[in-house]
Amino acid sequence: MPRVFRIRMILTVLGVSLSLALTAAAPEPTSSALDQDPQGWINLLDGAGPELKGWTRGSIPPGGKLDAESQWKLDPLTGILTCEGTGGHDWVRWDRELGDFIYHVEWRFTPVVTGKKAYNSGIYVRNSADAKVWHQAQTGDAKGGYIFGDTMVHGKIERVNLSKQVRDGRVKPAGEWNTFEITCKGKDMSLWVNGAVTLDWHDCEVPTGFVGLEAERYRIEFRQVKAKPL
Repeated sequence: MPRVFRIRMILTVLGVSLSLALTAAAPEPTSSALDQDPQGWINLLDGAGPELKGWTRGSIPPGGKLDAESQWKLDPLTGILTCEGTGGHDWVRWDRELGDFIYHVEWRFTPVVTGKKAYNSGIYVRNSADAKVWHQAQTGDAKGGYIFGDTMVHGKIERVNLSKQVRDGRVKPAGEWNTFEITCKGKDMSLWVNGAVTLDWHDCEVPTGFVGLEAERYRIEFRQVKAKPL
């Protein structure tokens, strides 16, 4: 067999193998946990009112100064919680710790007409009350959709970033609604994004904590903020 022909065959086989590997790595489309079983969920914004009863604002980083006026506004008629993005870097946490649970959040950014367009915010799970320990599902403009944070690693707080483990980028652009579901069960944490589980992590050493939402100087809306204890 001529050498050139053999090389072509090898490249073809490698190309097919790579294609199959990429296909196998793609996540299987699934319905959200909320759609699969709407029973047993807690609406975390129900009864919170404009003043966000049952939620607490905290500074990021911990110990910082909060603006006197909150940039968080809840519309009781629509159930939409808006972060105006006019204040500093902070977060709001629901005032009940959870252990094993699913956290369902729908979100969208208001498109920026002028100025910087990095679009930054996040959805928190198993945070400490002061947010020294935190785990965040990153949001963005058709990007993000990964988990990172400052978490316990062998008893010490270290940065963990799982962005390279994302199997499929499914985040929609600014102006469109996205849905994240973070499932925490024992040491396992998974992220479901717009129709598929795109990330699994099996080494979370933090068994309980608070869920929350992040403000990072961009206008972002949240709805259907729900949790289901497992």
